[in-house]
Amino acid sequence: MRYRTRVTAPAIALLGTAAALTTVPAAHAAVTAPAAPGRRRAPAAKSAPGPETLSDPVYPNLGNDGYRVRAYRLDLAYDATTALVDATAAVEITTTQCLSRLSLDALGLDIRSVHVGGRPAAFETADEKLRITPARPLPEGCRTTVRVAYTADPRRTPAHTAWVPTPDGFAVCPQPNSAHTVFPCNDHPSDKAGLTVRLTVPENLRGVATGRLVRTERLSGGRTAYTYRSGSPVATELVQITVGDYVVKERQGPHGLPLRDIVPAARAEALEPALALTPNLVEWIEARLGAYPFETYGLLPCNSDDPKAFDFTGLETQTLTLYKPNYLLQEEKKIGSHMMHELVHSYFGNSVSPATWADLWLNEGHADFYGLLYRYERGWADSLGLTTFEARMKDTYARGDQWRRTSGPVAAPNAANLFDSQRYLGGVLVLYALRQLIGEDAFHAVERAFLARHRDGHASTEDYIAVASHVSGQDVSGFLREWLYGTTTPRMPGHPDWTVTPVAQQLVRPDARTGAGRHDNSATL
Repeated sequence: MRYRTRVTAPAIALLGTAAALTTVPAAHAAVTAPAAPGRRRAPAAKSAPGPETLSDPVYPNLGNDGYRVRAYRLDLAYDATTALVDATAAVEITTTQCLSRLSLDALGLDIRSVHVGGRPAAFETADEKLRITPARPLPEGCRTTVRVAYTADPRRTPAHTAWVPTPDGFAVCPQPNSAHTVFPCNDHPSDKAGLTVRLTVPENLRGVATGRLVRTERLSGGRTAYTYRSGSPVATELVQITVGDYVVKERQGPHGLPLRDIVPAARAEALEPALALTPNLVEWIEARLGAYPFETYGLLPCNSDDPKAFDFTGLETQTLTLYKPNYLLQEEKKIGSHMMHELVHSYFGNSVSPATWADLWLNEGHADFYGLLYRYERGWADSLGLTTFEARMKDTYARGDQWRRTSGPVAAPNAANLFDSQRYLGGVLVLYALRQLIGEDAFHAVERAFLARHRDGHASTEDYIAVASHVSGQDVSGFLREWLYGTTTPRMPGHPDWTVTPVAQQLVRPDARTGAGRHDNSATL
């Protein structure tokens, strides 16, 4: 799994700043140049195995260090007879230290071979890591390509998986930690990279992926290959790859934005009323957060309504939001707010990814914030029967201490409670409190400045606090840290009459709704 404003002078300065992207050193030759006459050659740096973690506070075993990924080039061929995927992942990396060994995240993949820089490399799998020993150590600053050939079975059920098998193919839902069940990768949102996906499928099926279609090839044996390329870096958890009996429905969004929906052929007509809502949704959010940040947008009603297929209503894979079709068959007031929630993720979550999974509230809090604004602006009652943003925030405020007891502070989740309501509505309450403190104009300036500063990159909770202090012209760091990390709910600015319900001895978890999946705690549902 967010208003047009007057921008203050500090905000204008920050908005003009380019997105903060991690720079990598230039490539170095594998052979060291001779030392100048009369000068002693500096000793070569010792190589060592790269760390098999990026020390994420929620998923400490996720990700790998010692290199950064520049791009993924995936080539997948789907066999409709066996339902297997034959694949090659070319991972272009730049080393950040001398490496005798490196690792990628990988689970449930049958690895056939590994090459590094075109040379065969030794490899082994252990836990959820693919350990690779190149023919010779890689020097610091080396740019090279790790090529992994493998086979995947979308129907396989390891400890966790991103694969969603359908009657005619598959889709993927990698969030938060399962992209590496689809392709070997550095599976952490802080290491975003370019993405190209080539999908070969039987001619009666369609292959679609994140980004825009750049090539279509008619191959022998009644097969077609579709190649997609992303115009912006992608976090692994946001990759979408799908195969099935789909039709592509294209329309134009605001300012000529190409919109494309990937729709089950048999249900295209029935789904059209929901799909036709997107242009107005984009126009509404652009008036508040600025231009849509990617090359295209659309919906993917996955060709499965199986309740076991995935445990959420919608998932914000980059440029395509994954849904179950039946959800989108409802009337607008039942789905419009959540469609806005998912669209807002294009800004908060996709364009600006969380630096760690502890920063998830930045994604979900913002998505619910603007999704609820959209709902109440239209007079649609929410699941509690409330029709104003203030009324919902008062109700949420009353639950604050209970949620902090059961789910921890807003910005301090663990793997078990990561998708609890505290990250959704709890995050909304923090944003509401900030808006109450600094005023509406300053708040909107903060939002736009944050997005501009970190576009195409990742950002932490501390990054948001820094932007909020700079743009608002006042130090809000203590205020926000109390709201984000405190064990009790602070007083709400502007509402001295609001009270917090005392913590009960027997508490119901905030996500304990009948039939609710772990991603389905959005207040926009």
